[in-house]
Amino acid sequence: MDFNVKKLASDAGVFFSRAVQFTEEKLGHSEKTELDAHFENLLARADTTKNWTEKILRQTEVLLQPNPSTRVEEFLYEKLDRKVPSRITNGELLAQYMTEAAGEFGPGTPYGMTLLKVGETEKRLGGAERDFIHSSSINFLTPLRNFLEGDWRTISKERRILENRRLDLDACKARLKKAKIAEAKAAAEHELRVAQTEFDRQAEVTRLLLEGISSTHVNHLRCLHEFVEAQATYYAQSYQYMVDLQKQLGRFPATLVVNSDTTSSPISTSPGTSTIPAASGTVVEGSLSPSDVRPPASGTRKARVLYDYEAADSSELSLKSDELITVYSLPGMDPDWLVGERGNQKGKVPVTYLELLS
Repeated sequence: MDFNVKKLASDAGVFFSRAVQFTEEKLGHSEKTELDAHFENLLARADTTKNWTEKILRQTEVLLQPNPSTRVEEFLYEKLDRKVPSRITNGELLAQYMTEAAGEFGPGTPYGMTLLKVGETEKRLGGAERDFIHSSSINFLTPLRNFLEGDWRTISKERRILENRRLDLDACKARLKKAKIAEAKAAAEHELRVAQTEFDRQAEVTRLLLEGISSTHVNHLRCLHEFVEAQATYYAQSYQYMVDLQKQLGRFPATLVVNSDTTSSPISTSPGTSTIPAASGTVVEGSLSPSDVRPPASGTRKARVLYDYEAADSSELSLKSDELITVYSLPGMDPDWLVGERGNQKGKVPVTYLELLS
């Protein structure tokens, strides 16, 4: 390896002299050129912008990708200028498991059918999450990174140069004070004028860059609005998907069992379930009319409503969360439904919306 000994010695000398100069400034033994108040405010504002941008960037990355190992892997791919591999979202993976489980349990069974419905919704949620992450990465994270890796590096570089120019200027001032003979004073004055000119030029360059922080704030403000819009769209889609899923799970057609040989009677079951008596006969699909039937002598119980529920038709009973109602099952009724009573009102209610009490 080819070493430039003279340059190495020169750099070492400069480093040593800078260290001495910094020490004397800290001790108050040497003069230090101060920047004006406006310039100091620009420096403080730039530092604040950089620090908070880093924190917001890191926490947004955590929000979009909670797995630290995956974040590190994506960072390495970006640094190596390679395409980040496409990953399945957690929702999509859950949907895959549910679909496979439904195939094992039987898609025609109540559990298998529900797994398919929930799995399809989870797949849609995973897709919405993927769109949100992609949009936020492009419209929000990328501009923040560009500032830190581009504009801020330039500002930092020019600030270091300005600090070196200031140290050179103060060193020239010190030499001028120490000069005794006229020839030495003249040389020191010339060096001082040159150092002052270079310092002023560098201060102007740095000031212009620092004032550009205002434009950075405007750009980041626009990006922040786009991030909020993407997040609002994601949550709105997720909410709608879940509302649709709840409607699917809470509204199944009732099944009426017609038996010419046996008269069915309601059977008391464990909380959250109901049993249809076994019978040989014909299964007729149709809507049950609980308003036309009377509650059984036994088998009624109290239930607390977990969520608001809006009746789909006249055979159903609308519910308000936290209210108490009386519920019971009827022969041949879909196990996902019960008959609910509130005063003089009566109608079918979905079991999933209830907490059955003792």
